Amino acid sequence: MLLLDLSHTSHTRARTGIQRVARAVQRELGSTAQAIAHDPFLQVWRALEPWEQANLADSRGGTKRGAQWPFSARWRGRLRRAFGLAGAQALAGEFDALIEPELFGPAVARELPRLFAQVRGPRVAIFHDSIPLKFPELTPAATVARYPAYLQELLAFDGIAANSEDSRQALTGYWRWLGVTNPPPVAAITLGVAPFAPQPPPPTKPAGDLPIVLSVGTLEARKNHLALLEACERLWTAGKTFHLRIIGHVNAETGRAAARRIALLRSAGRPIRFDGPASDEEVAQAYRECAFTVYPSIAEGFGLPVIESLARGKPCVCSGRGALGEISRGGGCAAIDSLDPESLGVAIGRLLDQPAELSALAEIARARTFRTWADYTADLTAWIRSLPRR
Repeated sequence: MLLLDLSHTSHTRARTGIQRVARAVQRELGSTAQAIAHDPFLQVWRALEPWEQANLADSRGGTKRGAQWPFSARWRGRLRRAFGLAGAQALAGEFDALIEPELFGPAVARELPRLFAQVRGPRVAIFHDSIPLKFPELTPAATVARYPAYLQELLAFDGIAANSEDSRQALTGYWRWLGVTNPPPVAAITLGVAPFAPQPPPPTKPAGDLPIVLSVGTLEARKNHLALLEACERLWTAGKTFHLRIIGHVNAETGRAAARRIALLRSAGRPIRFDGPASDEEVAQAYRECAFTVYPSIAEGFGLPVIESLARGKPCVCSGRGALGEISRGGGCAAIDSLDPESLGVAIGRLLDQPAELSALAEIARARTFRTWADYTADLTAWIRSLPRR
């Protein structure tokens, strides 16, 4: 039996990248894995309770990215501990392996040795990105401060599964720079995507109806929405007609400037819609309705919104570098080297003006074969089985 740590994901309904990966792995592992969490109120590792399982299954999404513990769960844990009942709830037995899919915080890190002691096989962490190291100016200060310790804590695992070759190289390069002489093996295991049915181009719209350009992703500095908004403003000023739709959380520290700019553009009468976080079905409907997508992010560990757009047969304007370059090289993207407003505007304007190019990119996207989450999980578990304990 595998252990899968969902200490954060089971306490949030957010659908950002790490939560999507964690939920997908849990869904694919099914009964072969025990989902667990560290309960800070009971102060034990334990199996998930029904309310936590319900959070994982809820597809409505949520407005808060942080872990939320209901008042009843907090006091129930404290009371059980006070009356000496914590042991009855604690995780018991030995397990074959551990998968850590989350960017865990200091509280979980302190408890990992206790969890490791119950795992007789490999302990593996999924590594998402090194963006706080590469772009500290675009990352919330608390994450930047936390990251060096987190990367040191990863050394205690028996293997690291990086989301992309770009992420693998970033992690191994950082450890070399630190002078680490015996790091755990790091493998690049490419993420999967749900098996969407590729969608045909949207039907011809009535006169006066605008094509929709969709952007899915958290409003935060590294996602580069300010450049996207400036590019669209220039296109609208030049007479281009299209509707921009944005879906995603707002990062309280680095995303407010983009949120303010959206509000100003809306008040000026520009055709822009900001939905905030949305449910899975709302996101799916937005993909169905759009002509193409734009993902203006400066840096990614993988880039799920790009692959999810392509898997639906919708072309995407995105970077051709780094992890996004690994995705875009397969075709279906209008990949660009620079993500400044001018370059974004040229790419968006070209797809709006040249339906033949848009149709050709959509055809390439629909013809691609994409790895599924089942493929990813099968590769991950096969690699885990090949690892020795360090």
